[in-house]
Amino acid sequence: MAVAALPEGWPVITIAQANAAIAASDSPLKLADGVVGGVPMKIYQDAPPTIRTIFELAEPQFGARDYLVYEDERVTYSAFARAVEHFAKALQETYNVQKGDRVAVVMRNYPQWPVPFFAALSIGAIATPMNSWWTGDELEYGLKDSGAKVAVIDPQIMDRIRDSLPNLPELKSIIIARGGENETDPRVSTMDSVVGPTSTWAGLAQIGLPEVDLGPDDDATIMYTSGTTGRPKGALATHRAIISNMLNSLTCQMRMLLRRGEEPPEPDPNEQNATLLAIPFFHATGAFAILIPSMLQGAKIVAQYKWDAGKALPIIENEGITNVGGVPAIAWQLLEHPERDNYDLSSIKAVSYGGAPSAPELVSTIKKRFPDAAPGNGWGMTETCATASLNIGEDYVNRPDSAGHPPGAVELKIVDPDGNTLGPGEVGELWCKGPMNCKAYWNKPEATAETFVDGWVVTGDLARLDEEGFLYLVDRAKDMLIRGGENIYCIEVESALYDHPAVMDASVVGIPHKILGQEVGAVVQLKPDMNVSEDELRAHVRNQIAAFKVPVEIQFQDEPLPRNANGKILKPILRDRFEPRS
Repeated sequence: MAVAALPEGWPVITIAQANAAIAASDSPLKLADGVVGGVPMKIYQDAPPTIRTIFELAEPQFGARDYLVYEDERVTYSAFARAVEHFAKALQETYNVQKGDRVAVVMRNYPQWPVPFFAALSIGAIATPMNSWWTGDELEYGLKDSGAKVAVIDPQIMDRIRDSLPNLPELKSIIIARGGENETDPRVSTMDSVVGPTSTWAGLAQIGLPEVDLGPDDDATIMYTSGTTGRPKGALATHRAIISNMLNSLTCQMRMLLRRGEEPPEPDPNEQNATLLAIPFFHATGAFAILIPSMLQGAKIVAQYKWDAGKALPIIENEGITNVGGVPAIAWQLLEHPERDNYDLSSIKAVSYGGAPSAPELVSTIKKRFPDAAPGNGWGMTETCATASLNIGEDYVNRPDSAGHPPGAVELKIVDPDGNTLGPGEVGELWCKGPMNCKAYWNKPEATAETFVDGWVVTGDLARLDEEGFLYLVDRAKDMLIRGGENIYCIEVESALYDHPAVMDASVVGIPHKILGQEVGAVVQLKPDMNVSEDELRAHVRNQIAAFKVPVEIQFQDEPLPRNANGKILKPILRDRFEPRS
C-alpha cells in the first residue's frame, strides 16, 4: 500500500493541544460546560442558537452569490431567502402549521427541496425529510409514523403515494413542487402557487420570517434511519444538535491547520467554495453536513439529477467545484474515470467521504491526483446528526485506516457486552456522547431506551481506540460473521480486498454453511480496464489475513455495488446471490 509523504516537522502540536486551543479560543468553536437533556457535557458556547439564525445571517453577507445550482437553474442567496419567507408565511397562514407540527419533504435534490426544509425550521415546525427512493408502502409508513401534517413532494412521489392517501387522514395538505397542476385531490396544491418557479424567486417581495419563539433545544428534524433491516426509525434532533454537528466538522478542520502550524485564513470575499452534491439532501450528511454548513459559509451547492461521474467532470470544471465526495465509491469513480484528464479539476480543495469502509490506498491516490486537496474520512450516523469524528489532511495520510479523532465536544468510549469501558486497542461496541446527538426515536420509547443512554448513543458499531484516541471501525456488530465459532469482521476482509490495485469497491457477506454456520463470500467491482482472477485475489487476501477469513467465493461485476440512497451497500441483495454450502 502506497502512503503519501508527510511534511517535515509535522505535527507541530499534539491532538490534545490542538483540541484544547480550539476549545479556549475566541471563536464559535469555543467550548463550555453545559447541560443537554439533563446530562452534563461540553457545548459550543457561542454557537448560533437556531438554524433560523443561520438563515437570517446568510443573505446580508452573501445575497448576490449563487446558493443552489441545478442544470440551467441558478438560485442566489437573496432569491432563496425570498422563497423561504413566503413559504414560511404560507405554512402558517394557509396550511395552519404550528410549532411542533411535522412538515415532510420528499423529492429529488431539486432547488425546491431546501425551501420547505428551512421554512419549517424557521417557524418551529419539525422538518421531516424522507427517502425519495422509498416505495409507496414505505412512504405511507413514514408519513403515518411521523404524523406529518404537510408533505412537500415532487410529481414522482405523488404517483407513488396516490393509493395511500385514504390511509393518511393526518396528512392535511400535499404541496407538489415542479408540477401537480392537474391533480384533483382537494388536499393537493402546488409549490408554484406559493412561490412560483425558481426563475421568479428573486422578484418576490421581502416580507421577513414570521415571529416565533425558538431556542437551541427545540425539536428541529426527524431524520429516518436507512432501514437496511426492519422499519426505519425517525431520529429526532434539536437545533443545537444539528448546529453542533457542523461545528464538530469545523473544529476538525481548524485542528488540521493548527497541527500544521498554520493560522486559519481570513475569508476572501471574492472566493466561494462549491460542493458537488453527490448524496441526497434527505440523508443526514446531505442536510446537516452540506446544506446548512454551506449557508453558514456562503458556499454554492451544485446538484445533478442523478449521480454520474462522467457528467460530474465538466460540472467540476465549469462551476469551480472545491468539495467533492460522499461515499468512497464516488471518490473512486472520479479518480479512476477514463475522461478525468480531459478536464481541469484544479479547483478541488477537499475530497471527503464516509458512510462506508474505504481502502487505505484511496488517500494516497487522492494526494497523488490532487496534491493540494485535503482528503477526509469520518464517522457518524443519523443518530449523531452526521459527523462525530473526522480524519482530515495529514492525520488521515498518517492513519489512512482510521475514522479520525473526535473534536473536544465529543466523547467516544469502547465497551464490552457488560457495559464496562475497555482500554486502548481493545475491540468492543462504540458509544458516542456529545451535543450533536439526537434525543430520541420518534414514537419508539423502547428503541429509544436501547440506543440513547444518559447522553450516549449506543452505536452498534464494533471499534477500537488507539493510545491517542483515534477511532478505528472494525465492523457493524450485526454484520460480523461467525465461522465455526471464530469471529470474522467484514471490514477486515474488505480492507484486504481493497488493498489490491484492481479493486474499486468490495463487500463481504456471510454464506450459510451447514456445519460451520457461515463462510465468507465477497462481491467485487473492479476498476476500469483492470482484471484479476478469483484465485489471484484470494491469494492476495491470504497474504494479509488468516486463511479462515479468506473468501471461499468471490463474484465480480462491472457495475457499482447496490446501495441505498444513504450510500450503504445493500448486503441482503448480495447475500441472495450465494448458494448455501455444506
